[in-house]
Amino acid sequence: MKTISRRNVLGTAAVGAAAATLPARPARAAGKSLTIGVCSDFSGTYSDVGGNTSVACVQQALEDFGAANKGYDVTIIKGDHQNKPDIGAGLARQWFDSGVDLLIDVPNSAVGLAIAGVAAEKNKAYINSNAATSKLTGSACNAQTIHWTYDTYMLSHSTGGAMVANGGKSWFFITANYAFGQLLRDQTEAVVKGAGGTVVGDVDYPFPQTTDFSSFLVQAQSSGAQVLGLANAGKDTVNSIKQAHQFGITQSGMKIAGLLIFINDVHGIGLDIAQGLVLTESFYWNMNDQTRAFTKRLLPKTPNNYPSMGQAGCYSGALHFMKAVDAIGVPAASSGAAVVEQMKKMPTDDDAFGKRYVREDGRFMCPSYLFQVKKPGESSISWDYYTLLHTTPAEKTFAPLATEGCPLVKA
Repeated sequence: MKTISRRNVLGTAAVGAAAATLPARPARAAGKSLTIGVCSDFSGTYSDVGGNTSVACVQQALEDFGAANKGYDVTIIKGDHQNKPDIGAGLARQWFDSGVDLLIDVPNSAVGLAIAGVAAEKNKAYINSNAATSKLTGSACNAQTIHWTYDTYMLSHSTGGAMVANGGKSWFFITANYAFGQLLRDQTEAVVKGAGGTVVGDVDYPFPQTTDFSSFLVQAQSSGAQVLGLANAGKDTVNSIKQAHQFGITQSGMKIAGLLIFINDVHGIGLDIAQGLVLTESFYWNMNDQTRAFTKRLLPKTPNNYPSMGQAGCYSGALHFMKAVDAIGVPAASSGAAVVEQMKKMPTDDDAFGKRYVREDGRFMCPSYLFQVKKPGESSISWDYYTLLHTTPAEKTFAPLATEGCPLVKA
């Protein structure tokens, strides 16, 4: 198993140069040679919830699968999409043309949707574990794409629904101005209004260049809303919550609904500020003996960053991909549609998510967990941050098949 960096991609020309230098597969393992490309954010807003920890999770999947012992020669490459759909799509196209068998991770919904189109065009397997848009299993679904871990429907109904149920009837949204933020806001707004609530204001901000949220927070505070809905993620969420604390927003009684918060964000915010936040994840390292065992194996590779749900999804998805390849053989797996079809036929089973399955629209079906962030005095060990409030079964976590509009789903 080899890992090769493809970082600091500056444009389409650079993407081509990177892809052209993929290593030749050794003749001794030609029958069982594979290349997995981790396309992620290695330097920007989502680097803590994707990036190098996602690569480490793919490495862990290969080790747990026993790739070397089974005669597989697997190369992992990594590339930075810089949160730009054209760079992500160009990287995917060049990788697939150069022999990449699986592309995985991809935080950023706009980039994730662009790559889904390339995967269909090139007939190559694509597992998205870190973009939130539910369109990946809806109008944009295809036979080559699987969406692991979470999506906007899950987040809006779990976190948004819980806030409304606990009295948060009036909302003000701060929204990242691209596909993910807009869809998450729209779906949460529908949940709020469906429960009898109102939206009193909404402001979009330029993504990814915004770091100062003060003017937006002043608008939110002056709106009189009970809930500040943050339709953003990664470092943007961390900055928003820290600055909200500085402005005294939470102290004044306004509650914050971080609609997509990862454990890495809580770590960055600190329990003194994050305590009491309600959030939704589909994986927590300290959930049970199996999640703890997986994390213990992983941490030597990434000692300063515990796995988020998206990163754990890279582990789970890559492990299931290898099992499917093993079932149908490497030659057959050169067809993305063929290996994805096999992944849908086989139940999943791993230490991060347990025994689950992939639905016909490409949705990985797992429960969602509503957590509350602990007070500092309640946390007993490193990264022990969550108290479980509620579990939603997989079948109620994600949108029903009939409502999504996926062309793969038979009426």
